[in-house]
Amino acid sequence: MAAIASRYARAFADVVFERKLDAAKSIADLHSLAALVASSSDLRKTWDNPSISAQQKHAVLDSIVGRLGASKEARNFLAVVIDHRRTNDLAAIVRQVEQEINDRLGFAEAEITSARSLGDAEKKNLEQQVQRMTGKSLRARYNQDASLLGGAIVRVGSTIYDGSIQGQLKRLREQIAAG
Repeated sequence: MAAIASRYARAFADVVFERKLDAAKSIADLHSLAALVASSSDLRKTWDNPSISAQQKHAVLDSIVGRLGASKEARNFLAVVIDHRRTNDLAAIVRQVEQEINDRLGFAEAEITSARSLGDAEKKNLEQQVQRMTGKSLRARYNQDASLLGGAIVRVGSTIYDGSIQGQLKRLREQIAAG
């Protein structure tokens, strides 16, 4: 599945960069469409049904795209996904598109989980530190988890930087157990 999602992602990213589209809007359009598809089992069944003609499926898609105000490129991309009966994989494909575009733009997606809500200055400081470590500009999403006790856990791709008190206690426990 990863290879398939990657193939679709590279193709859409190529379109975004060749046509000099707004990358953020293109990603947002795909997320909106994917969320709609994920929320409607009837829509997925319709688009995956081989007895319904491509014209009918595209007519439904055109109606949806018109209401959402999504771009022609996002519409065409989703039409290809529908034609190849990959709507069940759409969420993974959109995540891969976002990662591909961010990689090409030199951005890294970071998920930052802290024990409490961080202020703007704290967020900026933390993002600057992570940018220095990764060498990439950062797009951060923040979460809270009181079980961390303090500090933060930063996930960039598959790399995890654990600066939480809970993580420090765990490492200390492992050191003591190891002797």
